[in-house]
Amino acid sequence: MSKAARREAGFLLRLLQRGESLGLPHSRPMPVIGTRCHELRIQDENRTWRIVYRADASVILVIDVFAKTTRTTPKSVIDNCKKRLRQWDEE
Repeated sequence: MSKAARREAGFLLRLLQRGESLGLPHSRPMPVIGTRCHELRIQDENRTWRIVYRADASVILVIDVFAKTTRTTPKSVIDNCKKRLRQWDEE
């Protein structure tokens, strides 16, 4: 991820931490992963990044970061996100 893309991701995550609601084109819901789950869309120089997150009352939980290479979110990413959320919720 380039420096500019990291800066954009940090800016958007900061907005979320302040309680702001983001919509398209920056963020879209990911109900297939879970409630309150979304993905941030970060356009980089030559690739697109996704940051999967869940907005809880007191925390923005970053679940996964990956380079988007296909039109759909890979099943392995969805499965990993669900697993990480289960582990988080159990603790």
